[in-house]
Amino acid sequence: MNRTQLKRSTIIRMAVTGAEGGHTGAEGGHTGPEAETFMLHALRIAAVVTSYWFVSITMVFLNNFLLDDRELDAPLFITFYQCVTSAALCRLTGRLAAACPGRVHFPSLAFDVKTSREVLPLSVVFIAMITFNNLCLKYVGVAFYTVGRSLTTVFNVLLSYLVLKQGTSPRALGCCGVILGGFWLGVDQEGLAGTLSWTGVICGVLASIFVSLNAIFTKKVMPAVEGNIWKLSYYNNVNAVVLFLPLLLLSGELTRLAHFTRLADPAFWGMMTLGGVFGFAIGYVTGLQIKFTSPLTHNVSGTAKACTQTVIAVVYNSSSKSLLWWTSNLMVLGGSSAYTWVRSLEMKRRPLKDAQDPAQEKLLQGEKDSAGV
Repeated sequence: MNRTQLKRSTIIRMAVTGAEGGHTGAEGGHTGPEAETFMLHALRIAAVVTSYWFVSITMVFLNNFLLDDRELDAPLFITFYQCVTSAALCRLTGRLAAACPGRVHFPSLAFDVKTSREVLPLSVVFIAMITFNNLCLKYVGVAFYTVGRSLTTVFNVLLSYLVLKQGTSPRALGCCGVILGGFWLGVDQEGLAGTLSWTGVICGVLASIFVSLNAIFTKKVMPAVEGNIWKLSYYNNVNAVVLFLPLLLLSGELTRLAHFTRLADPAFWGMMTLGGVFGFAIGYVTGLQIKFTSPLTHNVSGTAKACTQTVIAVVYNSSSKSLLWWTSNLMVLGGSSAYTWVRSLEMKRRPLKDAQDPAQEKLLQGEKDSAGV
């Protein structure tokens, strides 16, 4: 049998999902005595999608709760603690996988200084990405968060052209135009309602830029971690923990933390730790959803989740939004979905050596809804 060269997207998907290929029949379905019934397979998909929705939506609202604490104005410390939690969970899961081979699938992790240095440029971008992401959530709230962070796709296209010299089709550019229109309409409607935070909007734009840069740097750094997304997450979070320390000193957040009245409250640290756990879990459930469905289905699920998340936030806060405000959200979500669909069609018709699924791009960007967090 002739060996075919694996595309980078295939390698990345295998790294994320732990898939090593399987025996398939002529129609691509499983064969043999272990073949699943349709109902069991459907239930598994439903469970995975439900898990993704639950983890992602809960994480956004939990982070918004932590960041909205008026007594503790320390967004950098909250982000720092989540990185500590994620790094610790990576090591813990790695040891669990070593103790339970075959049951828990996770790469073996041992800190290497050389690898850490190679990942360091990406970690600087990673810190900026998650910090501005959380600041955007802090200032604009959950309801406007989808629109405030909607320019990632636009900056992906722009930076791919400026940095990687990759062109984009007119149809994909048209989708970006719809997203831009939805963004500006949303900003206009928030301004008319008197709830617009320019600080939050600017942080959202900067977060979108760094999310796009994170995807570009990730492609360059992946060989240093053997193409494994979990190793990359581990080194990113370890580097971030170290890099955050001088930022905490310069920002004065450690002083504010020392005067925080609930510093010894177990409930406070429990919520902080839970936020880190959900930040770690979003990477796992995102990989599962892509594995059990498809990148395109994952994007559709993410779009529907974002829409549901916005509705929940509006209802929870008893807000009254105009028709144009809702139109801006639909433009952003529709444009993003259309872009993914157009890119998927283009890759099927004209496969490229370095082609990458749009949903895989979102995963490598660290699809953390706070972004994924």
